[in-house]
Amino acid sequence: MQHPQLSIKRVKAIEAIDFINYLGGMIYLPTIKQLQYLVALHRTRHFGKAAEACFVTQSTLSAGLRELESALDVTLVERNRRVVRFTPLGDSIVERAHRLLAEADAIVELARAAGTPLASTLRLGVIPTIAPFLLPGLLPALRSRWPDLKLYLREEQSGPACEALARAELDCLLLALPFACGDVQHALLFDDPIRLAFHPADFPDAPDKVPPGRIDERQLLLLEDGHCLKDHALAACSRAAFRPDRSVLGTSLHTLVQMVANRIGMTLLPQMAIDAGILEGTEVVTRPLDSPSASRQIALAWRPTSPRADEYRLFAQSLREARARLSGTGLA
Repeated sequence: MQHPQLSIKRVKAIEAIDFINYLGGMIYLPTIKQLQYLVALHRTRHFGKAAEACFVTQSTLSAGLRELESALDVTLVERNRRVVRFTPLGDSIVERAHRLLAEADAIVELARAAGTPLASTLRLGVIPTIAPFLLPGLLPALRSRWPDLKLYLREEQSGPACEALARAELDCLLLALPFACGDVQHALLFDDPIRLAFHPADFPDAPDKVPPGRIDERQLLLLEDGHCLKDHALAACSRAAFRPDRSVLGTSLHTLVQMVANRIGMTLLPQMAIDAGILEGTEVVTRPLDSPSASRQIALAWRPTSPRADEYRLFAQSLREARARLSGTGLA
């Protein structure tokens, strides 16, 4: 029977599901997928990068956001060729979307926690000064121990990675402490000593253990801002207040090693990078530092509210055991 307030022409213009909602007085609710698109765009400020983060095409993401704006009858994003700018209302909705997505993620986590441990999806964040040196040795061992675990890796600097963990975009995070990562629980995995790396010709009288006072600040090469290893390195050589020349900051540990090999200066490297062969093919040598702060702690962190906390502790134990086995064979 036709609704008395709607013409036949109007009914044909409304999709079936929308027509049912209209008749029943139902309010349109955004989908989880639309909110994920919106949050990803807000974080990246780039349609292509947001689509990549959501594992969809750019056209799919754009269409989803247009549908969201049309259904809410508002403008959330101002679009032009050069910049993506959110409206004040868009910013407010994104803030609420973060909370809704976190709750939706908690539902999924609760369901996974009731199943077999480490037999579902785990989104693991890893910082750049750990990922290339630790994971190649650990991943085969983890795959052998937990064959049903679907591990998705995301490499990111410590600050953004901790934010992603808080937003429930990651399940847990492999990082180096000390670092202010917000409200998290963590399990310590192992200590990673920090050593001074230099060309022999630049430090011919280097002692077996180098006192921090022997390090020339004018020659010290460090990672650029955003890498927590920079702060760990400065603490290791008692230079917490040191502000290096931005012209000699490296973007990666491999870049720093090449700079040292070409006698531009000296740097500080974590033991795991040295063990992974980062110095192979160079004349760079290392010495331990005569400092109680010359190490960082590798840890696995997760949200304290996660119902999968026991599962993450089990995962941390697996990481410890795999690391110990690799260290015993000289592969870590």
